[in-house]
Amino acid sequence: MRKSHLLASTMIAALASACATVPETDMNATAALPGTVEYNPEIPAATSIFAEPSPLYMHAPQFDQIADSEWQGIIEEAIAIELAEVEAIAANPNPPTFANTLVAMERSGQVFDRAYGAFSQIVSANINDTIAATDEALAPQIAAKNDSIYLNADLFARVQTVYDNRAAMTMTPEDAMLLEVTYAEFVHRGALLGDEAQAELRQINERLSSLSAQISQRITQGQNGAAIVVDTREELDGLSDGQITAAAALATERGHDGKYMLGVSNTSGVAMLSQLHNRDVRERLLTASLDRNQTGEAETLSLIREVIALRNRRAQLFGEPTHANWQMYDRMVSDPQQAIGFMADMVPALRATQEREAAVLQARAEQDGHSFTLAPWDWEYYAEIVRQERYALNNEEIKQYFEVDRVLEDGVFYMAGELYGLTFEKRDDIPTYHPDVSVYTVFHDGEPIALFYFDPMSRDSKRGGAWMSNFIEQSHLLGLRPVVTNTQNIAPPAPGEPRLATWDDVETMFHEFGHALHGIFADQQYPSLSGTNTARDWVEFPSQFHENFAALPEVLQRYARHHETGEVIPDELVEAIDRASKFNQGHSFGEIIAASLLDMEWHSLDPSQPAPTDVMAFEAEALERIGLRSDLVPPRYRTPYFRHIFEHGYDAGYYAYTWTEMLHHDAYSWVEANGGMTREVGDHIVATFLGQGHSKTYEQMFRDFTGRDPRVEPLLRARGLLAEDGE
Repeated sequence: MRKSHLLASTMIAALASACATVPETDMNATAALPGTVEYNPEIPAATSIFAEPSPLYMHAPQFDQIADSEWQGIIEEAIAIELAEVEAIAANPNPPTFANTLVAMERSGQVFDRAYGAFSQIVSANINDTIAATDEALAPQIAAKNDSIYLNADLFARVQTVYDNRAAMTMTPEDAMLLEVTYAEFVHRGALLGDEAQAELRQINERLSSLSAQISQRITQGQNGAAIVVDTREELDGLSDGQITAAAALATERGHDGKYMLGVSNTSGVAMLSQLHNRDVRERLLTASLDRNQTGEAETLSLIREVIALRNRRAQLFGEPTHANWQMYDRMVSDPQQAIGFMADMVPALRATQEREAAVLQARAEQDGHSFTLAPWDWEYYAEIVRQERYALNNEEIKQYFEVDRVLEDGVFYMAGELYGLTFEKRDDIPTYHPDVSVYTVFHDGEPIALFYFDPMSRDSKRGGAWMSNFIEQSHLLGLRPVVTNTQNIAPPAPGEPRLATWDDVETMFHEFGHALHGIFADQQYPSLSGTNTARDWVEFPSQFHENFAALPEVLQRYARHHETGEVIPDELVEAIDRASKFNQGHSFGEIIAASLLDMEWHSLDPSQPAPTDVMAFEAEALERIGLRSDLVPPRYRTPYFRHIFEHGYDAGYYAYTWTEMLHHDAYSWVEANGGMTREVGDHIVATFLGQGHSKTYEQMFRDFTGRDPRVEPLLRARGLLAEDGE
């Protein structure tokens, strides 16, 4: 979520000699002070469609005006312009001030921001061979751009001079935060390293960026290639008619006429495992999911070995004991041992839950006359049987009440209206990058404040998972309102069938819209502090927090209506969802904790020692050390397709999902105690954290909202891990 390049900037006249700052009473003043010299550097003019803000409403990207073959030239030009802008700041003959250095940096890179914000979404959501090749070619150039900025000695000297003079300056709290964040980022990026170390760092960063692009593309390729072919309809017993029709259509599309294909998801698990009666097909499907990206053209192991070695070497350059120590410098949890301890403390109770649940599932299989020992491909199948028997919960039946557009417009948007006074108007005049995408104007108490894009359905050109991103980030300095997008991977229906969502899809829709709200309500002066530009272990808090509203009765009855009859979801189904929420935690929570600790295992290595050469052997040893039943409950992501930590920037950060889950359960307990989903509560949410970006510390924002520090008990209770709540 955080901007990966440097902050922003056009040139402003400033002050003379690069050795001292001049105290400022108005930090953003541009009027000449005594002793200033005229400074009008020449910046190359942009020639692409991104040279100026888009003429479309709220500067929405003009996707229909750009051919795939044009993107590389567009972004290479934008890189050159940003580097020229930053070099002009560094070469300013006037003494450094907050205005001519920090604010100028915030104004730089606008052409790049406009172009790359649009391009990066196409890479993730509508990739093809041309876009993939462009992404791979651009990745090292963008890394080199970032290093050219953060390792610019003259630029850092100006930032450091302003930073060292901060006690004598009059600043707003947001000014002060920008200065702290910018200085810390320069140090983190290597500004204090010597010339030789900086030269090596540049090489490492360029190579890592190239590897990241390659790994991402191979993970997508591996997911698509892991689909299995099934010969007969009988082998698909347990799937719905719609799912079988979709499997036949996929097989035909991929050249297997008369057969069926079952695809895997971005995660280790596959939803259809809970339905398929045929044990051999279940085994084939899960095995294909777990073994992907280990061999063939989509193999990632060789690339991952190099990534780990390079990350360790970088930690050595900075004198850090591990990559995790280097990476977590700006987090709410900055000590890797605190993050590890937070999760490790849950392992004994979670392991006991897994053992208990495994025994229940084994007994249920034996009840059906089977003598096999429970295997990982059996877990979700028998968990679904037990779930239905205990809680009368049928996931296929539930799906009939969750039509995708209705969930969005009558559920998510309704929640946003009740809490925050938002309304939404669908538009047909904004071009998009794919026909599946819808666009809405967002109004706050009747005033337009943002644009929202929604791209819900899975397709081969889209990477797995779900995410929010910004085409335009809010900034009062730049006069920009937010243009945000939510992307999901809901299984597409058979031709002519309605687009239906699972309950997990519904919760994800509320989750991603929480991210969108974080961007929509951004109210910051500076783009680098705006909206979702926050730490990994904070940015997931607003999103997870909004999942809570999906199951509120007053929200459910609006959107959970049968797609054929319009009937509101029966109370017994809602009660079954609620009763079942703590069931199967050994799997649902176990896979997350295993993946989170696996991430920390990879990034807590001693950088003075050689990196592991056998990726899968290291993973096996790490999972053994972690101590969960990973033989039955594989980690949510195995190393070869763990995109979060090799491409998304969640390295030494996947724990953030659990950390912020703790925050959101505790925060939601405050909502329940203070009136629930009311406008008064919503205004308090916006005023304390949702609209604050990174203008305050994360600890302060949480205390501003709840009046206390976070507590872990609400998380443990919600997960059924407190002794009194156990099964």
